[in-house]
Amino acid sequence: MAHTAGTVEVTVVNHPLIADSLTRIRDVTTPNALFRQELERVGMLLLAEATRDLPTTEIKVQTPLTETSGRVLSSQPVVIPVLRAGLGFVHAAQELMPNADVGFIGVSRDEKTFEPKQYVNKLPETLAGRACFVLDPMLATGGSLAHACELLMERNPTGPITVICVLAAPEGIEFLRTTGLNLRIFTASIDERLNEHAFIVPGLGDAGDRQFGAPH
Repeated sequence: MAHTAGTVEVTVVNHPLIADSLTRIRDVTTPNALFRQELERVGMLLLAEATRDLPTTEIKVQTPLTETSGRVLSSQPVVIPVLRAGLGFVHAAQELMPNADVGFIGVSRDEKTFEPKQYVNKLPETLAGRACFVLDPMLATGGSLAHACELLMERNPTGPITVICVLAAPEGIEFLRTTGLNLRIFTASIDERLNEHAFIVPGLGDAGDRQFGAPH
């Protein structure tokens, strides 16, 4: 897509429960099952913060005692995990937003060029009037995330796309600022850098492998 003016807003969510879980997530000795559990907890806390300004509509509701007013979501969001690591956030998103639609984007990274390669695209035909949340635990180079968000922009989502990630690299954030995309990024930590293999340092390793095991 054309690189027009966009904005990338980054929020680091500081919370003691996130810090506690993030420490376990980083630990190389944490087994896969516990890693998945802690990743989901971080995802839920990040999503709770990121959904704070979802639009609502006032309705009337009858309590056991009287009628009163309440508020409901004006429209149901769409959550899009980037496969496969983003699957670790899906249950948390559905717990918070049980009526949200779930789309899927599969993007792998070429280990030599670090360029994104798409292999799955299962999205609603239109995202008009819908808030979109992209779920991807690791924002490293930013290439895969930018590719996923460009696919969403073709379907006219409402407002900026919200990205949920556990860790972000400064290089990835700076790359996204050059794409013209309108993004809000909610993360638990901006780490130091990328290494020569485009892994986040100090990081947590490969989020997909640590959830599901390394493929053989």
